Amino acid sequence: MAERNGVMMQYFHWYTADDGSLWREVKANAKELAAAGITALWLPPAYKGLGGAKDVGYAVYDMYDLGEFDQKGSVRTKYGTHKEYLAAIEALHAAGLDVYADVVLNHRIGGDAQERVMATPYRQDDRITPLGPPREIATHTHFTFPGRAGKYSRFEWHWQHFDAVDYDDASKEKGIVYLFEGHRFDDHVSLENGNFSYLLGCDLDFQNAEVRAEILNWGKWYLDTTGVDGFRLDAIKHISSWFFPEWLDALEAYAGKKLFVVGEYWSPDVASLHAYLNATQNKMSVFAVAQHYSFHYASKAGGNYDMRRLLDGTLMRERPQQVVTFVENHDSQPLQALESVVEPWFKPLAYATILLRSEGYPCIFYADYYGAEYEDVGRDGNCYKIVLPSHRALIDKFLYARKHYAHGAQYDYFDHWNRVGWTRLGDAEHPKAMAVLMSDGPEGTKRMEVGRPNTPFVDLTGHIAEQVVTGADGWGEFRCKGGSVSVWIEA
Repeated sequence: MAERNGVMMQYFHWYTADDGSLWREVKANAKELAAAGITALWLPPAYKGLGGAKDVGYAVYDMYDLGEFDQKGSVRTKYGTHKEYLAAIEALHAAGLDVYADVVLNHRIGGDAQERVMATPYRQDDRITPLGPPREIATHTHFTFPGRAGKYSRFEWHWQHFDAVDYDDASKEKGIVYLFEGHRFDDHVSLENGNFSYLLGCDLDFQNAEVRAEILNWGKWYLDTTGVDGFRLDAIKHISSWFFPEWLDALEAYAGKKLFVVGEYWSPDVASLHAYLNATQNKMSVFAVAQHYSFHYASKAGGNYDMRRLLDGTLMRERPQQVVTFVENHDSQPLQALESVVEPWFKPLAYATILLRSEGYPCIFYADYYGAEYEDVGRDGNCYKIVLPSHRALIDKFLYARKHYAHGAQYDYFDHWNRVGWTRLGDAEHPKAMAVLMSDGPEGTKRMEVGRPNTPFVDLTGHIAEQVVTGADGWGEFRCKGGSVSVWIEA
């Protein structure tokens, strides 16, 4: 697990500019982020994707090309060049921040040559019952990486290294998953669709020893090349869970250090996440997807959500040491595949929850911190302009409170439909107390214990100007405005 009071930031969103400037921006902002209280950055996929300089990074083509070779129409990636990426990591480390690399191991896309192979067709939503007998298909499964010409690795991918694809160049039939002859879908994966091993592109066959060896070799090369401190693993529910303990143990032994790893298992079903963490021998964390959906539903309810239940049925409550909490990310933001927006009015309440409580390792989303504007086509086929406001002013105050006040015993007051809160009583190194109160409905007060008799408290957010003075018993009547949060700190 990460340091006890650490905070990571996802330093990108889906619509980050494709002008190659992000790595330079990271380098320029490293000291400022550290001063604000950020302790680690999750950086986007740094290797070449199918779309070259416009690819967000999840349509993986060549994981050894960090913006160094002329492939897929560009040398640089969407975020910059190989040298700029390494310079950004160096600047983050110099400022005292850890770096987590986004890694997509499940698939490859954009093969350089076609191969013909026998394959059995399946429906996208049923990986159990074949649609018919095996047939010959034509598919781009030979990856030669001519632009790289064998530098760093001479390994070439062939159809034998994959278990399935979703496109046949011969028939051009769509909506079919083709399982290669002599292969089976990976085991110990999500059971959605019967077996959710296949997601997209050329799906790696983790039953294949050559595949596992190449992924390990790449991991060692990546650690040597970049010096990152851990990984954010994409789409882990599509990969055999038994693979990760084997891979991570080997990488940590090679690096001689502990790596922080968080996996994206997108499911609001907490039981599935518990099962996955157990299956991977507690060697990684997962994202608090159920908590994200609680924020989403509360923000959409407009004051009609039972705030007493905000943390119920979440890993934040049930497995706080192995969960990365978040409010929004690149998949849930407006117009994206897993769109489940937390409305702007509720985001301060959500960020106070993940940043000022004792549970979880919080992750701040770039677009929530800096704001974002973009246009894209929605599911209905219409084009929309999206404006995401910056919440930096409040997030910075929450970060300050987290560093100086969010310590020691935590007392919860989740006892009202609209207004909930908690207090932190401090510890020997951070002796001052804090009280947090929020409401998704009307303004109001709540009596909470802070253990400081006859002591004035001020609202760090600035929402309420008047002080609160506790009584002789160490309790205070703390206030918050409607649809808002106040953070009361010992004056």
